[in-house]
Amino acid sequence: MWAQLITTRLKPGKEEQLPGLLEQFRAAERSGSGLLRSTYMRDQNDLSRVYILIVFESEEKARARENDPRRHEGPQAAKLMATMAQIFDDAREFVDLIVVGEMSS
Repeated sequence: MWAQLITTRLKPGKEEQLPGLLEQFRAAERSGSGLLRSTYMRDQNDLSRVYILIVFESEEKARARENDPRRHEGPQAAKLMATMAQIFDDAREFVDLIVVGEMSS
């Protein structure tokens, strides 16, 4: 498995739009992309800071998904990109992670 942690900030007053963005992400996802799960989190001490953890079958599948031209075409993609531009600060940090194990209860 392979994961990526994305850190960004919400623009002031855009907190209420985050759930709608998550629905757009779900609607835009294509089956077979290698995406296993994604978790969206807000820092409880700084509610403008958002962390997105996405976990894939492999880095190869993640990069193929990232470079798939279908992800950037059509009205659904345009709406998603517009929403992201409206609610997130332009500064994003990407951390690539090798998953060495996981545990759930």
